[in-house]
Amino acid sequence: MGRVVELSCYFHIPLCKRKCPYCHFYTVLDRLPFCDLLMEGLFLEWERVASFVLKKRLVSLYFGGGTPYLLGAERLGSLLKRIPRGPGCEITLEANPEEVTKEGVEAFVRSGINRMSLGVQSFDDALLRELGRRHTAKRAKEAIAAAREGGIENLSIDLMYDIPKQTMQSWEESLNMLKDLPFTHLSLYNLTFEPKTGFYKRRRELSPSLPDSEASKEMLERAVEALESYGLKRYEISAFAKAGAKSKHNTGYWTARPFLGLGPSAFSYVDGRRFQNVSNLRRYVEALREGRSACAFEERLPHPRDAHELLALHLRIIEGVDLEAFQRRLGRLHKETLSLLHTFIQEGYLRKKRERLCLTERGLLFYDDLASELVGLSL
Repeated sequence: MGRVVELSCYFHIPLCKRKCPYCHFYTVLDRLPFCDLLMEGLFLEWERVASFVLKKRLVSLYFGGGTPYLLGAERLGSLLKRIPRGPGCEITLEANPEEVTKEGVEAFVRSGINRMSLGVQSFDDALLRELGRRHTAKRAKEAIAAAREGGIENLSIDLMYDIPKQTMQSWEESLNMLKDLPFTHLSLYNLTFEPKTGFYKRRRELSPSLPDSEASKEMLERAVEALESYGLKRYEISAFAKAGAKSKHNTGYWTARPFLGLGPSAFSYVDGRRFQNVSNLRRYVEALREGRSACAFEERLPHPRDAHELLALHLRIIEGVDLEAFQRRLGRLHKETLSLLHTFIQEGYLRKKRERLCLTERGLLFYDDLASELVGLSL
């Protein structure tokens, strides 16, 4: 018998009370007609893909958004009942701190959720207002406690730096607050101004208040130092976890595990193809009602561009990439690619660790530049 192929599924739940000024994801207002329309679409899309999914080993399910917590445990549970999965399947729900209650979490746990990700972003109330967030630092800490008390043992939080008006002192205070909080995983992001966001439109106004490059580097270094002292190991450029708490779902993205995206605007990567659903809830549901795919975009990356993009993703993982195993999967790397990797080693960005190729401390800081150069070989 052949090896069973692993698969992850992502469900985009675009419901939001209000759009944050830095968010570039597709969202709609949290209103009952939109909820009902979304559920109809998700049920129809699941029916289209169920036979494909059931032939795979489902490693993870991830409900992202938007704010999928707003969907409610009853609706989400009715969807999960249709999805057979093994005992080790990781099922993550994103939530904002202002919505989380112990009772609400308990209901989601009963529906099948076993992991949560909270969009904390900061423990500085002034910066939370700057980010357009609706919670306070106090409410964030209460939400973390409520999630754990509600039965979530594997709890991730998001934290952000490079925020307008952020200082090293406020960053240190946020890091210090983490010390005694009962989370098991942390995703660390630097704020970027994505096109079509509120912050992007205000970029000229906001840019002077951003931390400069040296301050940004110092914030990152201080965060790594603090988190590791709290018992969280950095296992990917932006991810830290306690023992046994690495994100199965996100690890799949970095190692090119196939994933299927359901919901409006959701991306998929299956059999070497990348495709995305239409970023409009009504058009998404209309297509599915008519028995059509909701896909609006599809591409199959030619070789060696596929190898370059996947190699860049693999290098995000701290333990690095086994080049021989990688080439057995995707074909031999071209001379130009191997030459560039050798240059990165000579310049101190990469190092050999037994059979693996890993980023150095310097390489971690300049990863975006290295990835751009690597992918640029095939453009």
